[in-house]
Amino acid sequence: MGHYQAGSRHWLQALEALSPAYFGLIMATGIVSLAAHFMGRPVIAGALFVLNLAAYPLLWGLYALRLWRFPCRVVSDLTSHQSASGFFTLVAASCVLGSQCLLLTGWYALALALWGVALVLWLALTYTIFTAFTIKEHKPAFEESISGGWLLAVVATQSIALLGALLAANMPSPYRLEVNFLALSMWLWGGMLYIWMMSLIFYRYSFFHFSPGDLAPPYWINMGAMAISTLAGSQLILNAPDAPFLLSLRPFLKGFTVFYWATGTWWIPMLLILAVWRYVYKRFPLRYNPLYWGAVFPLGMYAASTHNMQRALAMPFLDTLATVFLYVALTAWAVTFFGLCRRLTRTLLPVGQP
Repeated sequence: MGHYQAGSRHWLQALEALSPAYFGLIMATGIVSLAAHFMGRPVIAGALFVLNLAAYPLLWGLYALRLWRFPCRVVSDLTSHQSASGFFTLVAASCVLGSQCLLLTGWYALALALWGVALVLWLALTYTIFTAFTIKEHKPAFEESISGGWLLAVVATQSIALLGALLAANMPSPYRLEVNFLALSMWLWGGMLYIWMMSLIFYRYSFFHFSPGDLAPPYWINMGAMAISTLAGSQLILNAPDAPFLLSLRPFLKGFTVFYWATGTWWIPMLLILAVWRYVYKRFPLRYNPLYWGAVFPLGMYAASTHNMQRALAMPFLDTLATVFLYVALTAWAVTFFGLCRRLTRTLLPVGQP
């Protein structure tokens, strides 16, 4: 009985501490699956898709249980400058899984339903979180609150643009035009939001003390937000023949898609240098953290976006780069998934239990 009670307490403590950003697992697994699909690796794509189909409802169940058992903790996370942005992973994960359903199996109705869920979540979270940040009476110091995780709001916005553009390609008129316009609007808004937030993050980088602990894995989303913007832009370019307003904007779409890709590419050496500084020079311990899925996702997204941009713009010389990053992303995914399995084993079988 004592072992059972101790195990129950341990499990409830883990549930209470469940990160709002855990849907990053779905995002990372989904985009690596899609990248493998784009580059002709159907076995890898299918296996990761099956895993996502199981993990998505499981995580929703855990989040619902956490809300039921610990509502005050959930509200606290939702209004915290440090953790609230993690909830945007619910939006992006729904859209990434919807994209898998559409592209890997042709499940159009399920993809459309997931897009609808993502739209509702995006509206609710965007205006809840940023309103809470605005009207809070007691706010943390700037250097303690801003991080790369804030760019999950950009990723969520661009994920809606991406899945909307994919769905529009299979819709009849006039819905095709309307959904393409919504996707274009979200794509443009996501770009503007990135400019706002990246200005703050760059300011935080350059003018405040920066310790190894401050360089959390979500800083890789600096690059990932630009990569998903590239992927969404590439799909809009491919949709242009079916939407006159996209056709007239095609030079603009091409220019900004390359702009997004180039910005994301610039971040890769910078983030690698900072990772070496954190883990090698400063010897920061490398332990599993759910936030590491926020580093896997950008790697997979960069592979997928580079491949699709070369399709949209006829740049075949970029495909080798996309293939390299696919294998980098697969390696990062496997290492992070191994860490997750170890964490789950310790949670379900805490020390002292048989």
